[in-house]
Amino acid sequence: MKLNIQKPIVFLDLETTGLDVARDHIVELCYIKLFPDGHKESEVIRVKPTDSLGNQIHIPENTTAIHGITDEDVKDCPTFKDIADNLSKVISGCDFAGFNSNYFDIPLLVEEFLRVGINININENKFVDVGVIFKKMEQRTLSAAYKFYCNKDLENAHSAMADTQATIEVLEAQLDMYKNSLKNDVDSLAELSSNNKRNVDFAARIVLNDKNVEVFNFGKYKGQPVTEVFKKDPGYYNWIIQGDFALNTKQVIKKIKLSC
Repeated sequence: MKLNIQKPIVFLDLETTGLDVARDHIVELCYIKLFPDGHKESEVIRVKPTDSLGNQIHIPENTTAIHGITDEDVKDCPTFKDIADNLSKVISGCDFAGFNSNYFDIPLLVEEFLRVGINININENKFVDVGVIFKKMEQRTLSAAYKFYCNKDLENAHSAMADTQATIEVLEAQLDMYKNSLKNDVDSLAELSSNNKRNVDFAARIVLNDKNVEVFNFGKYKGQPVTEVFKKDPGYYNWIIQGDFALNTKQVIKKIKLSC
């Protein structure tokens, strides 16, 4: 069953230097952009990871062992800053989808944009996480999902294009298999993809409680309202701002602090 969409949706897969949203960087980005009329656009972009001074960041050997991308492979590639303007135009106004993308790909993509001074406004967009749907339905990995739903072995796993194309096929197969319980529209799929907590920042450090109040979702003040914590422990704000947190999280924290 083909995905029923009312506006373009971008399927994403990232290969990175690691799994820390606050510290790691993209080394390969693949997107497949699906349009309501059925046509699609796709691109695979190799990226040279760099620090704030423009120096190339080393891709750890244990990470290279997973996706096969080395420092040498990306040394002459554009940096994220080089591709950011065009990429922001490609994804503007689109919904998003991927495999475990709500927990990693989307937060890291937002972080990369913030690092180069671009604040992409995607908070009102929908996010369909095929991995979450699969785990709620079957509790497996992408390779197992591809085998289970499509009855095919996933060749070249951890190749960005192979993983991204497989994700589209898995979602379409899910729509066929669960046609009596899955609604074929992005709003419903995004709702199913979300967790029970409503994230305020993409890293889910701050969430809304059942009273729509921003509360901490980590640390010693977990579950406590952010504004109350800042009043009783002003130093906690500075600790976060100076700490190793994602830029998007710090952006949200600053906004809440200004509202106190």
